[in-house]
Amino acid sequence: MVIFMTESKLYTVHLPFPDKEDRQVWIYVPKHIKGDRLPVIYMTDGQNLFDKNSTPHGCWEVAEAVENEIKKSSASTRNSSRQVDIIKPSCPDCFQAVSYKVKKGAEGAVIVGIDNGNIYRDSELTPKSVGEVQHRDMLNDIFTPQGEIFDGFLMNTVVPFVEENYPVRTDRQGRAICGSSSGGLMAFFSGIEHSDFFSFIGAFSPAFLCYTENDWRSYLLKKIRSEMPYLYIYTGGGDELEQMIFESVEMMYDLLPEVGYPYDMLNEVVLFENEHNEKAWREIFPDFLHTFSAK
Repeated sequence: MVIFMTESKLYTVHLPFPDKEDRQVWIYVPKHIKGDRLPVIYMTDGQNLFDKNSTPHGCWEVAEAVENEIKKSSASTRNSSRQVDIIKPSCPDCFQAVSYKVKKGAEGAVIVGIDNGNIYRDSELTPKSVGEVQHRDMLNDIFTPQGEIFDGFLMNTVVPFVEENYPVRTDRQGRAICGSSSGGLMAFFSGIEHSDFFSFIGAFSPAFLCYTENDWRSYLLKKIRSEMPYLYIYTGGGDELEQMIFESVEMMYDLLPEVGYPYDMLNEVVLFENEHNEKAWREIFPDFLHTFSAK
């Protein structure tokens, strides 16, 4: 059988964000068989996902994680491979036939990273509808919770654009959402708000401490349905902020089953020595990716 193989590519586009300048969105598409549709992970803080110079702690290196996951998946499924002939571009005007083993499960995932709003980041990634925001002293002077606006941008602008223009799956099981800190809070919020749309949530060092336990309980009791996303929560404990987040994650992990969240859809990972930065999230992302890919 002869099929076409594409190369990995990182795209950037600018999409209209409500009442602000157009927002940059990064779309990483790994190598795949032409015509295939891949699982997709929508992520916050796009500028910190690919550029190793983006922060003093580096970036998440998500592209490398995806490529490594493909390699590991390929190695583990060698016995289920089938021999085919691949037509792979070697120059813009010619094609070269090569031999290739196609292995089940070695599809990787498309990564969609949405840049944050810089000084508006905490505002954009903090919902208003959960409850009164706590720890306001940790937020800047222009803070106003506007997470619902970001959620609308994600669902009404980013997702339709990506699904129309890139080879992503459009079924619930093929979609995940992930972020860290305020972005982890936002990923959790959007995943819960659209539990019929996302099958997987990655909440890394999530800012659950922004709301009281009672406010979280009231909010979640209104959102639990029969089918909820698989929830992968990570926290560290290596600095003061991450210790505070750890305590709020423990609160949330106890609260979720109480309000009816399926216990078998919960996964908490704690690495106590890790601080609140990209180095820690880079370390844990491959495990999240593998868990999503294996489900």
